[in-house]
Amino acid sequence: MHLLDTIINQLFWMVFFVMLFYPYFKSHSLEAARWKHIRKIEQARGSRVITLIHRQETKSLFGFFSMRFLDIEDSEAVLRAIRMTPENMPIDIIIHTPGGVALAASQIANALADHKANVRVIVPHYAMSGGTLIALSADEIVMDKHAVLGPVDPQLGSEPAASLVKIKELKDIKDIKDETLVKIDIGEKALTQMKETVVNILTKKGYSEQDSLRIAQELSSGRWTHDFPITVEHANQLGLKVSTNVENDVYALMDLYPQPTATQSVKYIPIPYTRPGSSRSFDLPNSN
Repeated sequence: MHLLDTIINQLFWMVFFVMLFYPYFKSHSLEAARWKHIRKIEQARGSRVITLIHRQETKSLFGFFSMRFLDIEDSEAVLRAIRMTPENMPIDIIIHTPGGVALAASQIANALADHKANVRVIVPHYAMSGGTLIALSADEIVMDKHAVLGPVDPQLGSEPAASLVKIKELKDIKDIKDETLVKIDIGEKALTQMKETVVNILTKKGYSEQDSLRIAQELSSGRWTHDFPITVEHANQLGLKVSTNVENDVYALMDLYPQPTATQSVKYIPIPYTRPGSSRSFDLPNSN
């Protein structure tokens, strides 16, 4: 009995440590696989590959969830990667982001626009807000045929700058609180600044002044809600340089940024499937 208790106790601690450290080893395994795929894309393209992928992931030994947005730490890392890239080497930047801090996005976009070699921004699923601003700095935007971009109109906290400015059209100045007038003033400045930023970036990338002003007005004026999806077709109608030639290696890389299992609501079998009673096989897509 004493021997059995000892074995059970040892098994308990073995299982405990396996469960404790499993997220850590899984994270390192995923990271190694990501580097392998990034290197594969670089070798195939002869380019510097930079990823800017914000997705909810399991972190640390205890497996809690974290959600990332574009921030100053991201801009520091991307600017460092651009500085380390020879001027004659193309850059491929893969973006999957809901957006974030406007300053960080503007820094990245200006640095990419100044890069002398070709810059591709690849959007497998979505690049909203600040992600779209970065996409505008590309010589070519490469999107999945169902991927989307979004407006770049500035947001003051949770309030759209364009909506704040519109208050002056709806109410007399004497009926507007001082605090709101301050917000309106900041909103007007933010809209002007963003429009000028977009025009500057597009002009650097070879767009005419007229086209730059038109595109900047469409994207930064608050014409749409901030989460309005700009499809490939819409982006081309705006005059942006967009294609849909996303390489399979990019999709394979995105598969290495999975959502935590507990949050996944979509399930399917990622292998060829044969319908019962039929000899015909149906090739299903890979799982996300």
